[in-house]
Amino acid sequence: MTGTGVGADVDERLDEVVRACEAIERYVEGAHPSDVVLDAVRMRLIEIGAVVAALPDVLTASEPEIPWARLAGVGDRLTGRCQSVTPSVLLGTARVDVPRLREAAERLRAFGASSGNVGGVADPAG
Repeated sequence: MTGTGVGADVDERLDEVVRACEAIERYVEGAHPSDVVLDAVRMRLIEIGAVVAALPDVLTASEPEIPWARLAGVGDRLTGRCQSVTPSVLLGTARVDVPRLREAAERLRAFGASSGNVGGVADPAG
């Protein structure tokens, strides 16, 4: 089913998450990222939040160690006027959480998320 339909859409979303995570990982390789780098990390996290919010629950449930619901709301927190996110929180997220998210998205993609094969077990309905 890859290439058309809902499954392809899920594959594309997972690919977007992987690309955004890889970009963030490149951005924070240095010891002291600049304000521009922190802004880039913030924007990529907002992008990740929007994509994650659109992933099917059955898919994200197969990777329970990832805080999917928190990630889905990250855009609201990063763009909210009431709450400021410190550079240390951005960097911690970029250096700890983002690599784990990338690995989870890669696993889901490799296990065939688009074909309903989540967690290595085929979905009988799909």
